[in-house]
Amino acid sequence: MHGFLRKMSSQLPTGGCNPQNPVQYSLRLNDEAYPLNEYIGQKVTLKHLGTIECLECGRASKKSFSQGYCYPCFKKLAQCDLCIVSPERCHFDQGTCRDADFAANFCMQPHIVYLANSSGIKVGITRPENLPTRWIDQGAVQALPVMSVMTRQQSGFVEVAFKKLVSDKTHWQKMLRGENEHLDLVTIRDELLAELKPDLDPLIHRFGIQAIQPILDAEVQTLTYPVEQYPTKVVSLNLDKTPEISGTLLGIKGQYLIFDVGVINLRRFTSYEVEVTTDAPAPAAQEGQLSLL
Repeated sequence: MHGFLRKMSSQLPTGGCNPQNPVQYSLRLNDEAYPLNEYIGQKVTLKHLGTIECLECGRASKKSFSQGYCYPCFKKLAQCDLCIVSPERCHFDQGTCRDADFAANFCMQPHIVYLANSSGIKVGITRPENLPTRWIDQGAVQALPVMSVMTRQQSGFVEVAFKKLVSDKTHWQKMLRGENEHLDLVTIRDELLAELKPDLDPLIHRFGIQAIQPILDAEVQTLTYPVEQYPTKVVSLNLDKTPEISGTLLGIKGQYLIFDVGVINLRRFTSYEVEVTTDAPAPAAQEGQLSLL
């Protein structure tokens, strides 16, 4: 298998997710997808061939910025702007948005504020069509939508309120050790909504009751991952420092491959040209759409 790395794709298995039927992953190289779960327990070698090619313009780059872009594209593209990471800092109304069409199709669209149990309770935001992929990418074992909003900026304001009481970060080492206690997300949601009422009411008054609404009828999504063995000590692997990584693939969680020699966040190395070899025949490639955000 050979090509430029893209974010791994994932999907829930038919019949629901459980330890015997975990999330299904595919390795993406260029526009092709290769099922990965079947390689768990086998030796896999991942080799960086030295080339990085920008996702947007295709030019060669010495470094990957914002998970796959060259520096000029990183500086000009709306999807690389600071407000993507901190949506409450949206500057569209100031007339300084990098791309009005991108804003209309991505930012001025409904978003979900959710709670997830990835390395403990966290808050996050995403568009409805990105669920449950967003939760899987974070390695969440439980997740629950808690509020719906009309724009990305509004989701940022709501998230800022929640961050007074819960983190918006995943502690990736803890997530990869599989140290997740079951949480009562419904009770946590109700307690947070009650405690944050003084922060949320002004937002509802500002944008309107139709723009920001609690979601009280959602069910908790439970997720399991294809992991034979979690590491007791998490060692991070890096293709820049070690261009060839080889070991037994023990599992996949989030956007991480878990080897017996360490773990690697494949999304960090988006746009790297790699060659992947295994002890088993390569699976048939499947063409599919990429979801990068």
